[in-house]
Amino acid sequence: MTMRTGVFLFGGVEMEDAGPGLPVPTDRRYTNEQMWKATEQIIDAACLSDKLGFDSFWLTEHHFQYEGYEVVPNGILLGTIIAERTEQIRIGMAFNIVPQWHPLRLAEDFATLHNISGGRGILGVGRGTVPREAETLGSKIGSFDNPDQAAADDSNRKQFEEAMDVIQLALNEELFSYHGEVYDFPPPGIPDRGGTVQELTLVPRPLYPYETWQAITSPPTLEVVPKKGWGGVFWNSHPDFIKLQWDRFAELYEESQNQSLESGEKRMLVRCVCVADTYEEAIESVRPGHDEMWKFLGPYGWSKGYMGPDGKPSKAGLIPTLEESLEQKIWIVGSADDVGEQIEWYRDLLGVENLMLFPMMPGDSYESGTEQLHRLAEDVLPKFE
Repeated sequence: MTMRTGVFLFGGVEMEDAGPGLPVPTDRRYTNEQMWKATEQIIDAACLSDKLGFDSFWLTEHHFQYEGYEVVPNGILLGTIIAERTEQIRIGMAFNIVPQWHPLRLAEDFATLHNISGGRGILGVGRGTVPREAETLGSKIGSFDNPDQAAADDSNRKQFEEAMDVIQLALNEELFSYHGEVYDFPPPGIPDRGGTVQELTLVPRPLYPYETWQAITSPPTLEVVPKKGWGGVFWNSHPDFIKLQWDRFAELYEESQNQSLESGEKRMLVRCVCVADTYEEAIESVRPGHDEMWKFLGPYGWSKGYMGPDGKPSKAGLIPTLEESLEQKIWIVGSADDVGEQIEWYRDLLGVENLMLFPMMPGDSYESGTEQLHRLAEDVLPKFE
């Protein structure tokens, strides 16, 4: 089975002082001009990824990040620009934070991207991690630094579930209506030419088949995604944990869809990666970005997929060292041969058919990101053709 390999970028500002210690993330502040330059560099990286033959390019959605880590608020809008400048690469969002959108606007915008690209759009969806964004944009979210975790998480899941019901109906049906606890479309009593509106039609709708992928970061989400028939995306977890989740996904999919999956079908592995001439050079190159990433993301609970000394998931808030990330095989670092061997190890373990590579760490220069794309496309991925 041919492996589809994509590129995922946070899309941030270059930082001269990336690494552990000071400055703390919230003390960083970049100018509007610096952040817009990063946006243009992201588009350039997507165009290069297309020329180098990657299967897909993934953007992420974040808001209000004056710190400069993730500066793209609307991956669909930027993806549409990328679609017009590329020829073959598929364009996905990792992820559209669904509760932060009006679901019908998200459906309209995705259909527009998908159609203008000739069917190259990928609907990537998630529930969110950052209270600053979620609560400003009309949602709630449970996270390590949000004390109202349980209630916020329940509210977010309900909103996400109904929003996705609406989005799927709108994209797939010529006429639709939806009446839930959170969303009511169309609202009752809308006058229209002597009557009232009973159903809606999304304009445009997709002209081509499309894939839906959701981030899987918790047991409840794992139980839901395969039952919906969507793909599941797995990142930042120890391979033992991923293997259990990977196999459970297949069991649930077969039970709910009456269809068995190949070993890697409908599941995607994400791994941070750094390639250099030698293992030692790769370690030296990736360390500042690794440490900056966890300084930034650790407080949001992103490292809970690491394995603790007791063999169970680490406690929320862990700031892992590079050595821990390497020991737990959560980061793939080394020479082209080293990286190829580690990818092959995951293919043997999971049967990976969909691989998303994260080759540019927070703070890295786009020049180094360009080098990584070339090394992966020219020195690593040909090993899997």
